[in-house]
Amino acid sequence: MEVHNVELVMSAVATSQYPTTGYPEVALSGRSNVGKSSLINVLINRNSYARTSSQPGKTQTLNFYKVEDQLYFVDVPGYGYAKVSKKDREKFGQMIETYLTNRSTLRGVIILVDARHAPTKDDVTMYEWMHYYKMPLLVVATKSDKIARGKWNKQESLIKKTLNFQAGDDFIPFSAKTKAGKDAIWDWIEAHTVGGK
Repeated sequence: MEVHNVELVMSAVATSQYPTTGYPEVALSGRSNVGKSSLINVLINRNSYARTSSQPGKTQTLNFYKVEDQLYFVDVPGYGYAKVSKKDREKFGQMIETYLTNRSTLRGVIILVDARHAPTKDDVTMYEWMHYYKMPLLVVATKSDKIARGKWNKQESLIKKTLNFQAGDDFIPFSAKTKAGKDAIWDWIEAHTVGGK
């Protein structure tokens, strides 16, 4: 998709604040600091539209980005080592769960993992959780340019094995630096939203 118009329309913490336009939505989920904002910026052809932060765990709301008046990207708060209290973490958990399990316009979830490492326990939990809710899933391995080409197959196997990757899900290596994987990710998004699955 050629993206010219993008608008951050909503930072929501409750269902009453979600957009009501009925456009299909794709949620982006991942550990704090895995590169969610960088992926969004590459997909929408902007340098710094989605907020990247030097403080992991800064996103504490569901951020709805309207793209070309056709769909929303929903940036979900990062999990992992956000420096927040246990009480706040539980609050985020509830907010995220409510969104991911009850939102009728949600068409799929992109889970970002760091290509350089095996997925964390949190990554595995999120992956299993989305399976439980039978959500169309795309796993995007970010920072893939940091892996030597000869080692990539081994790294992909490690990621998939750790996640207990299921047939029917999709997997795309991505680099914000080289933009490798951008078109394939857009193909997946369009197939599940404007292409209508």
